[in-house]
Amino acid sequence: MRLRLLAVLAVLAAAALPLAVATPAEATPAIWKWRSVHSTDGMARAWGKVSIHQFGYLVTGTVEDTLGKGCAWVVFKAQSASNGRWKSFGFYNCVPGNGTFRKDYRNVLQIKVQVCRGTSKRPTGECSRWKTIMTQGG
Repeated sequence: MRLRLLAVLAVLAAAALPLAVATPAEATPAIWKWRSVHSTDGMARAWGKVSIHQFGYLVTGTVEDTLGKGCAWVVFKAQSASNGRWKSFGFYNCVPGNGTFRKDYRNVLQIKVQVCRGTSKRPTGECSRWKTIMTQGG
């Protein structure tokens, strides 16, 4: 009787082990990559990804300044899910080569990106069209 009970427990433990191991793999966050967006003069570009994290969305990526004269800007605007208003936020790179950025968004309906040329204070022109990189529920 005791051997049968031990055998049953061993089978149950063996069956439960793959379920416990498979659970963390299913919990990986969703990631949407967005391709290069170029300024209209072609001297600045940005690319990256949007991922779901604990409290909302995380946008990460790279902004590249190819000219070295002036700065490359990547500008984001996000629409709030609570009031529908748009908020903008920008990152810039003023040295030739790549710079990275990271922006955390909470409670948003959509996020758009635009790449521009500018100074270290603000974008001044040569901006790309707005590109939607994330839409909630779509």
